Amino acid sequence: MIDKIGKITLYVNNQEEAKKFWTEKLGFVVKLEQPMGPNMKWVEVGPSESEFTSFVLYDKNLMMTQNPATNVGHPSILLSTTDVEKAYNEMKAKGVKVSDIMKMPYGKMFSFEDQDGNSFLLREDK
Repeated sequence: MIDKIGKITLYVNNQEEAKKFWTEKLGFVVKLEQPMGPNMKWVEVGPSESEFTSFVLYDKNLMMTQNPATNVGHPSILLSTTDVEKAYNEMKAKGVKVSDIMKMPYGKMFSFEDQDGNSFLLREDK
């Protein structure tokens, strides 16, 4: 169902400054950078091209506008699967609280909650 810990979202004040910090000061590489809309950008950095797990540098103010309930004071964890529909159906059948599957330019995903109400995202990575 879940194959790997895929991405950890770091909510940042400025994506470009954060990208420079992780790449220029810590030696990370930009693994993916693409527009998500007119005023949005998806930026992922990681220790190397071959490392699967990466940090998503997500604009903190944008997230607060999109979803005011999101706790931008700590990282958000994205888990990974190769079959999001199968994982969704399995979790739902087991009584896990899940959101609808979202189809984004960078892939399909859904959120789910653990027993304490902590929210996680499961994204399809093929």
